[in-house]
Amino acid sequence: MSLDQSRAPLLEALDAYRRENRYGYTPPGHRQGRGVDDRTRTTIGAAAFESDVLASGGLDDRRMTNAYLSDAEELMADAVGAELAFFSTCGSSLSVKAAMMAVAGGEGGELLITRDAHKSIVAGLIFSGLRPRWVRPRWDETLHLTHPPSPAEVRKAWETDPQASGLLIVSPTPYGTCADIRAIADVCHEYGKPLIVDEAWGAHLPFHDELPTWAMDAGADVCVVSVHKMGAGFEQGSVFHVQGDLVDRSRLSQCADLLMTTSPSVPIYAALDGWRRYMVRSGREVLGRGLELARTIRRSVDEIDGLAVTHDELLREEASHDLDEMQVLIDVDGLGVSGYQCADWLREHHCVDLGLSDHRRILATISHADDEDTADRLLTALRDLSSAADSFDPPREIRQPSPDELQLENRMLPRDAFFGDTESVSLDEAPGRIAAEQITPYPPGIPVVIPGEVLNEPVVEYLRTGKNAGMNLPDAADDALDTIKVVCRPS
Repeated sequence: MSLDQSRAPLLEALDAYRRENRYGYTPPGHRQGRGVDDRTRTTIGAAAFESDVLASGGLDDRRMTNAYLSDAEELMADAVGAELAFFSTCGSSLSVKAAMMAVAGGEGGELLITRDAHKSIVAGLIFSGLRPRWVRPRWDETLHLTHPPSPAEVRKAWETDPQASGLLIVSPTPYGTCADIRAIADVCHEYGKPLIVDEAWGAHLPFHDELPTWAMDAGADVCVVSVHKMGAGFEQGSVFHVQGDLVDRSRLSQCADLLMTTSPSVPIYAALDGWRRYMVRSGREVLGRGLELARTIRRSVDEIDGLAVTHDELLREEASHDLDEMQVLIDVDGLGVSGYQCADWLREHHCVDLGLSDHRRILATISHADDEDTADRLLTALRDLSSAADSFDPPREIRQPSPDELQLENRMLPRDAFFGDTESVSLDEAPGRIAAEQITPYPPGIPVVIPGEVLNEPVVEYLRTGKNAGMNLPDAADDALDTIKVVCRPS
C-alpha cells in the first residue's frame, strides 16, 4: 500500500495542539512562551516558543498512541527508499554512534573505519570501547586533503581484518567529494558485513538524479544524514536509515535510545517531517534550480583573479568517485593568502560566513534556498576579496606532513588512552608519546590526532604552525596548544 506523502503527521499534530489551546502543567517551564521575557521573545520569536512542547504527554499522549512520530518516520523511509528511518534531535553525532554500537557492540568489538572520519565517530570509539581498524583514505599530496577510500583499499582492509563487524565510511566528505559507495557495499557484502555511511552532508541526495548517488540506492545498510546541513531542518535534526538484514534493527533502536535525550525537541522533529513532505512534492524542482545556480557561481568564481574552483582535480582515477557541485570549493592560493585569512576578511567586511576554510581553500555551500540575490552577494564579496588580498599580511607557513607522516601508529584503544592516567607535556616533549586527547581542525572536523595514537614530530609541527596560522582547534585541552595531553608512562 502506497503512503500518502502529502501528510506531515508531526506538523499536523502541532497545528492541532495550538488550535485546541492545549496547556500542560509540565515542562517546558516557559509555557509556550508565556514565561519568556520580552527581549528574548523579540529576538527568538514567539512562534518558536509556542512550538516547543513535550513530545510525549504533550504533542502526543503519554503512551504515544497516536503514533505521530512513528508515522512520520515511516513516511520518511518510504520517501527515500529505505526500509526504516529513525529521527534524532541530537544530530548525526548521536546517530552515527548508535549505528557503530549496534553493528559492533561495545568493548572488545572491532569496526573498520576510514581514517578521515568525523570527530563524532572518534567520540563513539571512546564511549563504546570499540577497537578501530583504520582504512586508509587516499591522501592528495598536491591539494593536502583526503579522498574517500577506494574499493580496492576496502577489500585490502577486509583481507587484513576479516573479524571486524562492519565498515564505516564518510561520503560526501566536508569538501563535497564522494566515495564509490556501490562498489564498496559490494565488497562488504561479499564478506557478509554491513556498510555504514556517514552521509551527514547528503540529506538532499535522494531527491535529484543529477546529485551523487544516495547511499541507500547504492546498497549501504545504514545511512546517517544531517537534514540541517543540506536540507531545511533545524540544527541537530538527523535521520538514520536502514535496509537489508545485516543490521539488527531492534538493537539499533535500543542503542539510539541509550544515547537519545529523554526530552526531544518537537520543533526539530516537525521540521524533519516538513522537509520530507516538501522534497517529495518539490524536491526535483527546487534542487534543480539550486544545482544550476551552483554551476553558475562556479563559472563566475573561476573568472575572478586569484580564485579557482576545485573540480577536475577532485575526480581523477586516484581521487574521488563523484562530487556534489553544490559544495563550491574555492582555491585561494592564487591570491597568495590563506583560506583562514579570507574567511575572516569576508566575515568582517561583508558579513558573509563560509562553511569551511583551511590553509588554501574556502568553501561556499549552496542550498536549494539560495537565489540570484544571495549568489550576487557571494560573488560581490569574493570580487572584493580578490581586490583586497594584496593588503593582507603574508600568511604564516604551515608545515604540511607527508601522507605517511600523517598515519600515526595506533598503540592503545581510544577509550583506554582517553580515560587512563594522563599528563600534559609541552609540544617539544610530545613526539613519541601516546596521545590522550583528540585534536581536530574545525571545520572540517577530522581529527589529526586520536587518543591512543603515537605522536610524531611532523604532526606536532603541523598543529603548532597551523594554530599560529589561524587553524581552529576547539577540542584541544590547552586552548593555546602549548601542551598536549598524553598517557602517563609506566612507573
